[in-house]
Amino acid sequence: MDFGPSVWSAATVLLFVLDPFGNLPVVMSILEKYTNQQRLRIIARELLIALAVLLAFLFAGEAILEFLGLERESVTIAGGLVLGIIGIRMIFPRADGVMGTQPSDDPFIVPLAIPLIAGPSAMATVILMAKDAPERMGHWTLAVLIAWGISAVVLLAAPALYRVLRQRGLHAIERLMGMLLIMISVQMLTSGLSNALGF
Repeated sequence: MDFGPSVWSAATVLLFVLDPFGNLPVVMSILEKYTNQQRLRIIARELLIALAVLLAFLFAGEAILEFLGLERESVTIAGGLVLGIIGIRMIFPRADGVMGTQPSDDPFIVPLAIPLIAGPSAMATVILMAKDAPERMGHWTLAVLIAWGISAVVLLAAPALYRVLRQRGLHAIERLMGMLLIMISVQMLTSGLSNALGF
């Protein structure tokens, strides 16, 4: 993967990987039963957790995977499974919502921070940044902050978009995004399995 000579090139690559516009319908679907104030609080918290995860994988990603005895392919496969389950529940909604009955008053870490915002692809991307040019960690940190900042602005606009789309529009987008999430999850699974099996 070529991150280009500048911070902006790396930030652009990472922004496409984070895909905040693609995540918007999923975020709105998961948080549809909450008030606007609650949505903003949850989204802000999950964004901060995702940023911490991305920075952790930027600086210590390889060490973390080695310590746990994990290959990068296992991260991809696990993320694909989670996204696939979410996609199926979006297409065939249940009375208790996409995430089912929550043990607490709101979704925590999964699935918003991980794997929607800081997904396996984003984790792998920041690990590759650090491996390609470890002497430019300052540049890569700035690139992560830029891409995350743009994603934060987009996702924090989700409550405003919810007011525009209303319930019917949200449900239509939810089913479409459910199908797309399943396709993405299948691609992640096949990619992870093919790499793990050496195909």
